[in-house]
Amino acid sequence: MKYLCLVYLDEKRLNELPDEECVEFDAAIRNSGHCIASEALESVQTATTVRMRNGRLSVTDGPFAETKEQLAGFYMIEAKDLDEAMRLASEIPPARVGCIEVRPVRPIRETVLTAKRTGTNNSKGRT
Repeated sequence: MKYLCLVYLDEKRLNELPDEECVEFDAAIRNSGHCIASEALESVQTATTVRMRNGRLSVTDGPFAETKEQLAGFYMIEAKDLDEAMRLASEIPPARVGCIEVRPVRPIRETVLTAKRTGTNNSKGRT
C-alpha cells in the first residue's frame, strides 16, 4: 500500500539537520525498495497559494496558513501496512525536530477505472 509521509518542521530548525544525513537516509530508503518518490521543498516563503472560487482565480504569495511548523518535504513510500509505514516514517531524520504526517494514498485512478468497467459510481464526489 502507498503512504505519503509529509515532513513538517519549524524552518528555523532546518540547520539542525545536516543535508548529508537526509540524503543518506533518502538513498537507504530508495535502495530498500520502500521509496517511490521524495523531495525537499524550498522555504515556505517561496510558496504561492492558488484558489478558484466561482470561476475566479485568486493567487496569494505565501503559504495557505500561518503555522508553527511548515511542510518541508515528502516521501511517497510503499509499505505492507500502517505499522510498517509508521516505522519507516520514524526513521526520517526531520522526525527528530519536527513531525511526519503519515497518510494512506487513496487509489482514485483505480477506483474510477473499476467503476467505469463495472458501470458503478464509487467516486462519492471526492477528489
